[in-house]
Amino acid sequence: MTTTVIAHVSDLHLDLSERATQRALTVVNHLRDMPGPIDAVLVTGDIADHATADEYAQARKLFDLPYPVLVLPGNHDRRGPFRAGLLDAAPEDGELNQVVRTPGAVFLLCDSTIPGSDEGLLGDPTLRWLDETLTAAGGELPVFVCFHHPPVDLHTPYVDRVRQFGEERLAAVLERHPQVVALLCGHAHVAAATTFAGRPLLVAPGVASTVPLPFEGRPAVDYELAPALAFHVLDDRRRLVTHYRALGQPHPER
Repeated sequence: MTTTVIAHVSDLHLDLSERATQRALTVVNHLRDMPGPIDAVLVTGDIADHATADEYAQARKLFDLPYPVLVLPGNHDRRGPFRAGLLDAAPEDGELNQVVRTPGAVFLLCDSTIPGSDEGLLGDPTLRWLDETLTAAGGELPVFVCFHHPPVDLHTPYVDRVRQFGEERLAAVLERHPQVVALLCGHAHVAAATTFAGRPLLVAPGVASTVPLPFEGRPAVDYELAPALAFHVLDDRRRLVTHYRALGQPHPER
């Protein structure tokens, strides 16, 4: 059976501190040491904490992996520095949408950020781009639609107030394109799985920290729980299985 394996990482919040660096290295070294194969590493935003050039330079060094690395911005990122630091592109401030094709899938990386706000929204230009790109892609390969902000409540008030809004517009686009097998996002700092517009909506856990559920009786943001990531495995019947992996104590830098 042929499979496509996606390592899904999110919310590193790199700020040049020892703590953030070590937690990121725990995840990166885990991926680097795996015998594989991994078809893509998807990083769904909040890569930098303050969107400085030095933070993106550190991220670029960390993401030097033997697999394709796909990146999109989160609310802590800024489009111009993100483009310049991670994509070798002009530091423009317009919406940042990308198409990445691998042998087994197509990834549509959508920009859900609103400059100056922690909330998310897929703007009209992004939704038009998404609709047109899905039409052009056809149905030969499965498609993953990816963005930073989840478009549903996850029952974590700390995050739900700054989730992606206007989600009914996204649902209307997805209804026209059955080749979309799942939606992948971050932002919530919690491993979560639900559905949206009839597809799996899979949320990567945070590398920098975890947001507990309100009934767990923990702080609003927990900085002690281990960094984690997700592995999405898609088979040739387009059945998707997700495994979440917590990684324990940070590895020493290599």
